[in-house]
Amino acid sequence: MSESFNFEEALNDLKAGKDLTGKDGVLMPLIKQLSEAAINAELEHHIATEDNANRKNGKGSKTIKTGAGSFELNASRDRTGTFEPQLITKNQTQLTPEIDRKILSLFSHGMSYRDMKYHIHDLYGIEVSAATISAITDQLIPELKEWQERPLESHYPIIWMDAIHYKIKEDGRYVNKAIYTLLGLTIEGKKEILGIYLSDSESASYWLSVLTELQNRGVRDILIACVDGLSGFPDAIASIFPQTEIQLCIIHQIRNSMKYVGSKNHKALMRDLKPVYRAVTKEAAEVALDKLDDKWGTMYPIVIKSWRRKWEHLSVYFRYPEAIRKIIYTTNAVEAIHRQFRKLTKTKGAFPNENSLLKFLYAGILNASEKWTMPIQNWSQALSQLDIYFEGRLDSVLDI
Repeated sequence: MSESFNFEEALNDLKAGKDLTGKDGVLMPLIKQLSEAAINAELEHHIATEDNANRKNGKGSKTIKTGAGSFELNASRDRTGTFEPQLITKNQTQLTPEIDRKILSLFSHGMSYRDMKYHIHDLYGIEVSAATISAITDQLIPELKEWQERPLESHYPIIWMDAIHYKIKEDGRYVNKAIYTLLGLTIEGKKEILGIYLSDSESASYWLSVLTELQNRGVRDILIACVDGLSGFPDAIASIFPQTEIQLCIIHQIRNSMKYVGSKNHKALMRDLKPVYRAVTKEAAEVALDKLDDKWGTMYPIVIKSWRRKWEHLSVYFRYPEAIRKIIYTTNAVEAIHRQFRKLTKTKGAFPNENSLLKFLYAGILNASEKWTMPIQNWSQALSQLDIYFEGRLDSVLDI
């Protein structure tokens, strides 16, 4: 057994300002001593209970990484080689999973591999290679797949759907791919990411496959779906959830409209557009849209045609009270998640493969979901109103 731990000396070291943990920390000799003593006791018990003649036969040495630092373990061996220690197995080089958890935590906050290496070294005095970090973070991949296939609730009053794009290496070149994000609002008014999906591009046909998967995972009814203005999107939703009302994102529509407006007219047209989407009633909004057409229709016919063509789904929110309008008129709820994704991936210009991106985003989802412990503001009022507007459709899930 190694030399006894000197508690008085350790106390003096602490008073002198020496770190408690880390490669030269006060605790390391004690952790080493206890580990070696435990393995020694295991070996003695093994020899005493073994039928065949056996005895101690020298010592082996290996470096053990722990949450408090690393140490050199000098453990006794047996002559026959039948001893299998339980505390620290023969091939084990890490005493606890704390370092793995630390790396996953740093990873979920968007830290680069290089920064993680430096951080782990400062904390524990351990050199961790990029390959090791990658192997540790790869633990998220099967967890992601299981999460992606988990059963969902039968009813979601509201869901938001949107896509974000990333560059991923494929066949030696970097290509743009779309990440589809589905955010649901549960009966309790809490946000829940239903899934993230990766596709070559954003299209209504792919959204159709995503919605089909939602149905296969147990979703039976969605009251309102808030989506961007992608062509064919409403039809894709209607084919799987025919009773779902579809609200196109007003903010997306405004952004797309401004692409076709000369910069010198941006402020003026935006001023005239506000009475349309900020109207109190649908009828007042349509009057304002007619006025917009009279003033700007000749100069920017594409903008006016777009609003009129999509008006059926752009104007859905007018039929609801303020508590519901605020929730559904835009896809900001899911875009807030995409902003978090961008923060996480800002150090990455592109990704070497699909899994490297997906595990990054999943780590971010785990981090973000921890904050969603309370219902959204005024949810009780909004749910009561939805129950009236969609009479009978929530009866099976409302506990009343």
